[in-house]
Amino acid sequence: MRLNLIWLAAGVDGFLAVALGAFGAHALRDSLSPQAADWWRTAVLYQALHVAPLLALGLAADLGRWGRPAGLAFLAGTLLFSGSLYAMALGGPRWLGAVTPLGGLSLLAGWAGLALMAL
Repeated sequence: MRLNLIWLAAGVDGFLAVALGAFGAHALRDSLSPQAADWWRTAVLYQALHVAPLLALGLAADLGRWGRPAGLAFLAGTLLFSGSLYAMALGGPRWLGAVTPLGGLSLLAGWAGLALMAL
C-alpha cells in the first residue's frame, strides 16, 4: 500500500482543527481576551474548512499539473493563516498579523489550483 501524503496531511490537519477547537473552547475559555478568542475561532474555522479540499485532492485519480501545487498551497496557507492567528491569540507578537494575509493568499492559490485541475 502506497502512503498517500495528501490524505495524511488532511487527517493531521483535521485532527488538529478539532483538538485546537476544543482546547480553545475549554482550556482557554477564561484566559483569552474577546479579540484573542475571535482570532482563535477564525483560525480553527479556516483550518477545518481547508481539510475538505485536501481530501478531494487525495481522492483525485489524476492530480495533473495543478494538484500537487494546490495541496502544498492549502497546507502552507493553513500553517501561515491559522498558525499566525493561533500564535497571536496566545500572546505572540502583533507583527504576526502581517503573516496572516500571506496565508490567505496561499489558500486562494490552493483554490485556484483546484479549479485549474478541471481545465
